[in-house]
Amino acid sequence: MFEKMDVLKPALKKLVTELRKEYPYASVLASETDERGWSVSRSGPSISTGGMDGPDCGFVVRVFDENGCGEYSFNEFSEERIPQICASIKERLKAQWEALPPGITPLPTPIPADEPAVLKKATAYQLHPRKLGDEEILKRIAAIREEGLKTEGILDVSCRVSYQSYRKLFISENRDLDQTVLWTTVALMALARREEEIKDYYKGFSNLGGIEVLDQVRDGLDEVVRSTLELLESEPIPPGEYDCVCDPETTGMIVHEAFGHGVEMDMFVKDRALAQSVMGERVASDLVTMHDGNGMDEVASFLFDDEGTLASDTLVIDKGILKSGMCDALSAARLGTSPTGNGRRESFERKAYTRMTNTYFQGGTQTPEEMIASIRYGFLLENPSSGMEDPKNWGIQCMVNIAREIKDGKLTGKIYSPIVLTGYVPDLLKSVSMMGPKVRLGGGGYCGKGYKEYVKVSDGGPYMKARIRLG
Repeated sequence: MFEKMDVLKPALKKLVTELRKEYPYASVLASETDERGWSVSRSGPSISTGGMDGPDCGFVVRVFDENGCGEYSFNEFSEERIPQICASIKERLKAQWEALPPGITPLPTPIPADEPAVLKKATAYQLHPRKLGDEEILKRIAAIREEGLKTEGILDVSCRVSYQSYRKLFISENRDLDQTVLWTTVALMALARREEEIKDYYKGFSNLGGIEVLDQVRDGLDEVVRSTLELLESEPIPPGEYDCVCDPETTGMIVHEAFGHGVEMDMFVKDRALAQSVMGERVASDLVTMHDGNGMDEVASFLFDDEGTLASDTLVIDKGILKSGMCDALSAARLGTSPTGNGRRESFERKAYTRMTNTYFQGGTQTPEEMIASIRYGFLLENPSSGMEDPKNWGIQCMVNIAREIKDGKLTGKIYSPIVLTGYVPDLLKSVSMMGPKVRLGGGGYCGKGYKEYVKVSDGGPYMKARIRLG
C-alpha cells in the first residue's frame, strides 16, 4: 500500500526545485490516507466505506515571498502539471496580497531555517486490520457484544473498531522525510434500563498499532457492563469542593483541557492565552510535570509534523513551573522561538495549527490505595466524557460519568452521576497532592480547535489526588 508515493517522489522533488527558482523557501507535504471501520449493535453489523477505493491522496505546497507565507493544496499531481502548479501559486499569492485592505500589511514571518534532515520510518504493529479481514473482525466484535448481553439488565452492547493508516512525505530543499503510521481504536458502549430510566457507559481503547487492540477490549468488557448497571443506582452529587482521586482517564482530560489548549502557542500570537504572561512561573504543585509529544507512544504519535518539523518530547510543566508551550513553525517564527513539532492539519485541504499530540502528566510514587486511604470524605472520579477550557481566563469545565463516594479512607459503594468538574486551572493544579506511579494514555477520540479542525490526540497520566469543585 502507498506505492503511489514512491512513484511521485522524484516529481515532487522537481516541483520544489522549480519553486525555489522563484521563492526563497518552498516545501511540499504529500499524504495518502487509508481508513476503515466496523461496528456491531442492536441494529446489526456495518462496515464503513472509507478506503474502499484505495487511499485518499493530497498535497500542500508552502512558499515564502517578500510579503510572507502562502499555501496551495491540490489532490492530483504529475510531473506534467508542475508548470501549471507553479503558475497557480504565483497567481494566487499575488491575488492574496492585493486583496488586503488599504493600509494593512502582511504580518512579517521569518523564513524557516530548513535545516537538513533525512528520515524514512514506519511505526510497528502486530496485525493490520485489513489483513484480518471484514468477516473475521465482525465475528470477533460480535462475540464481545454477545458476551456482554449475557448479563441480566443489559439492554444493548455496541462495539466499533476503526483504523487509520497514512503515509506522508515532506520535501524541501534540505529535507527528505517519509513516515508511515498505523493506529487502531475501539469504542465499547453498553446500555442498561430499569423501568423508564436508561443509563449508558462508554469506554475507549486505542493503540499505535493494529487490530491487536481487541485484546484490551475483552479485558475491559466486565468493567463496562458492571459500571453501566451501577449507574442505575446513581444519584445527583451535592455541589461542593471535595478531595478527589482521578483515574488516569480523568487525569488525562484535566491535562488536555487545563493546560493543553492553554499552551498552544498560535494563541500567543493572537494574544488569546494567559499562559504567555506566566512562562517560568509556578502554575501547579511540585508533583505536576507535564509532557506533550513522542515521550510515549499512542495514536497521536508521528515522526514529523505537517510542516516538516521532527517530533520531540516537549516538557511543558516541570515540577509545577511552566516551562514551554507547543508550537507550529509559523507561530514559532513570529514569536522568535523554535517549533516543537505540533503543526498539524485536519487534512491536506486545511491550514496547519498548533495542536496537541500525546499529552500527559508524569507519574509519582503514591498508590491509588494510599490516595483513597488519605481522604476523610471525597470521591474517586472515573470515566470522563467531554471538556472545554478558556485559555484566556483559565476556566475549565468537564463532564465525568461516575464519582464513587469515599468516606474515612474507604469506598462506600455509593456512586453519583453525572458530574460537572469546574474550576480555575492554577487552583486545581496547585492542589495536586499525590501522583500514582503508572502512567496510562488513551486516544479514542479527536480534538477540535474552535469546534473544527479535528485531529487525533491522546492524553492521560497516573491516578492523581487533587481538590476539585464538583456539581
